[in-house]
Amino acid sequence: MIKGIFVRWIVTSVAIIFASQIIKGIEIASIKAAFISAIVLGILNALVKPVLILISFPLTILTFGLFLFVINGLLLYFVSFIVNGFIIEGFISAIFGALIISIAVSIVDLFID
Repeated sequence: MIKGIFVRWIVTSVAIIFASQIIKGIEIASIKAAFISAIVLGILNALVKPVLILISFPLTILTFGLFLFVINGLLLYFVSFIVNGFIIEGFISAIFGALIISIAVSIVDLFID
């Protein structure tokens, strides 16, 4: 279990760095900022995301689940306000960055018990 958490943390950190290289509106000042951003994102995903999903459930059903991308982008955008050295210039950049991070973590989740 601890190994899985550590692997997800590393993959999320690398995905954040990768997203900053691909998406123009996302900037990372250092590797340390990427690792701290991954920790904060993991905490927000564990604590805040279930509440947001519950509150927005009717909208999520109405949009056939696409509103979950907005929730993921919102959480990533919020991380940029918390972590120094992690900058997201716009909400659209946050949504695309969250999409890249979600894909990377989902692929790793297939291989981790």
